[in-house]
Amino acid sequence: MGRKLRVGVIFGGKSGEHEISLLSAASVMQAIDKDKYEVVPIGITKEGRWLASGDPLKALRAGEARHALPAALLGDPSHKAILQLKEDKHGHSATRLAELDVVFPVLHGPLGEDGTVQGLLELANIPYVGAGVAASALGMDKALMKSIFKVRGLPVAEHLVIKRRDWRANPERVREEIEARLGYPCFVKPANLGSSVGVSKVHSSEELAPALDRAAGYDRKMLAEKAVRMAREIECSVLGNDEPIASVLGEVIPAGEFYDYRSKYIDPVQLIIPAQLEPAKAQEMQELAIRAFLAIDCAGMARVDFLMEREDGVVYINEINTVPGFTAVSMYPKLWEASGLSYPGLIDRLIELALERHADKSANRTSYELEG
Repeated sequence: MGRKLRVGVIFGGKSGEHEISLLSAASVMQAIDKDKYEVVPIGITKEGRWLASGDPLKALRAGEARHALPAALLGDPSHKAILQLKEDKHGHSATRLAELDVVFPVLHGPLGEDGTVQGLLELANIPYVGAGVAASALGMDKALMKSIFKVRGLPVAEHLVIKRRDWRANPERVREEIEARLGYPCFVKPANLGSSVGVSKVHSSEELAPALDRAAGYDRKMLAEKAVRMAREIECSVLGNDEPIASVLGEVIPAGEFYDYRSKYIDPVQLIIPAQLEPAKAQEMQELAIRAFLAIDCAGMARVDFLMEREDGVVYINEINTVPGFTAVSMYPKLWEASGLSYPGLIDRLIELALERHADKSANRTSYELEG
């Protein structure tokens, strides 16, 4: 009998969503089928150091990562292994800790969910769970994401893209444009972040500058977006590669005015699964979720978030998350559980999809011979 499939689970990272990543990774590593898979935990500190020896998750949680030996993954397909780095009086050395068969990135936010780590895994020729480089980048950048959705005829709320340098150079002009195009209330958010980090609902001109300053602290590019009237927040999980399927829908009822970071991770929030919707409306949103998934050429998994006007039922796609929250109580796995796929079964299916996609890409030619 051959050895178990070795799965590298990467978590942490240089992101405002570092702590959320640790929660997701802990759930994945606890639920994964240990009879089928050998887990290799790989942590990334907030400073960007990689760790793989001992217990990286414990080290990151306890703030003791500075004492751990650094690790590295090379973008070299002949070394599909996580390496332990050492330095002594004789110089630097590297030891192979474990060869990786597939990687499960559970990294939320920039420098993890945005295609950077996915690019490294592509160079190393290691199969990995989730979206590829382009889809990851588009899914992370809300401004580019919404541009693609508009081109594909998908409904998005009216919005403006604002550069940090423009806001700081001419705040009055930015304010005038937001008020003329969007009015109040509106939302202000960093273009490249998730978990509602840095997001503000702005009700008046007095609230606008602090909101833009807050968002500008996280990204060089920001979004101001017209608020949807009396919005219901509906979410749909998507699973697959070229022929994705959609889960049942769920509704989020936050404790606060909108689904902000506190509502997601601190205060109690009400999740209604399945969402109470007319069958035709539910089918419409499931079809939109699949279209959004395909529009950015996503793979593996994604959660598509909708805003629906309560009175007339008009639907807008708010965003697509290519690495959604993945704790056992997160919406993405809960929607699949309600659709008949268990949390361990979901992990297993995502690994299967990663191997399937890698095999498909491996059929590509990597050299060109002139014919004739």
